[in-house]
Amino acid sequence: MASIYRLPSTLMRGGTSKGLFIRSDALPEDTSTWERMLLRAIGSPDPHGKQIDGLGTGRASTSKVMILSPSRRDDCDVDCLFGHVSIEDAMIDWSGNCGNLSAAVPLFAVMEKLVEPRDGVAAIGIWQANVGKRIVAELEIMHGQPVWQGDYHIDGVAFPGAPIRLRFLDPAGGSSGELFPTGRLIDELALPDGSHLEATLVDAGNPTVFVRARDFGLKGDEDMAALPDNTRHRLEWAREIAAVVMGLAPDIFAARRERPGTPRISLVSESRDDDCQINARIMTSSRSLHHAFTGTGAIALACACATEGTLPQQMAGAPVRGMPLSFSHASGKQTVEAVLGHSVEYGWNISEVVMTRTARPLMRGEVYIPLE
Repeated sequence: MASIYRLPSTLMRGGTSKGLFIRSDALPEDTSTWERMLLRAIGSPDPHGKQIDGLGTGRASTSKVMILSPSRRDDCDVDCLFGHVSIEDAMIDWSGNCGNLSAAVPLFAVMEKLVEPRDGVAAIGIWQANVGKRIVAELEIMHGQPVWQGDYHIDGVAFPGAPIRLRFLDPAGGSSGELFPTGRLIDELALPDGSHLEATLVDAGNPTVFVRARDFGLKGDEDMAALPDNTRHRLEWAREIAAVVMGLAPDIFAARRERPGTPRISLVSESRDDDCQINARIMTSSRSLHHAFTGTGAIALACACATEGTLPQQMAGAPVRGMPLSFSHASGKQTVEAVLGHSVEYGWNISEVVMTRTARPLMRGEVYIPLE
């Protein structure tokens, strides 16, 4: 009979994502065993795409893990490492962050006493190890515990919760070193079918590729069922080629194999809603449309809309600076703000991107992991 590893963990929702949260000291000292164990915990690889024998649900937005530890940095309270677990393949993409799940990081940190803030509004510093960036999470603490129940709604989640304000500090260049890795606001990508595609390539939150919905024959308000297979293939080609152009992968095969989660590709179009400046959709790592929008994609979108000359800014009609950006997505709307700072070289830069999410613990206990 195979032995079993009983892994203490907490299943948490953060924004429009769910994932398994784990203390690093609950995992074996031998880090080379982590990926195999976490794959088994989530139920991957599963050729049927359902993750029935694990905690995953067969959806990219719930096939995730977050590993936390006390921070080694003086300016942060906790360190976090995010893994996006492939559903059908035996791999975990460690190349980026999950902006939505970041909202659950302070809850888990306080619940596990990795940080013990005083009652009132606490600011918890998070070191996001995947992209090497700081996040400050602001939330209410009562009787030493995080407050997660409330009446704040976010589109894409059925039930309300307490607001958690996330400040993504100096968000640009986490993977490439630059907000626009190619130095251009619009690039032309040559696709394998001989067509050419204009795209804005942004590295903020996570690397993200912005393309016009109409360049794929889309209106921008389609659901997954409305995306033909040839459109999905062209979107994936564009994503893989953009990864090479951005310097994130040596070739499209490495981009497909090693970075299925980053860069993401987002379709933008003019807003049809008077309350929004732009309409956007974003693809998941499983090549389907996200049911709402990724948190890191919202960061990249805010940065792109603040910069004159990008495709998202053109869709928005004018640079969105000094005010929040409201955009429509597959489940409703979201508001995010790029806060500007001073740059000697350019006159201005993006000092932080701010958004408000909700999060809560769903279940706490042990995951039984067979050690075959």
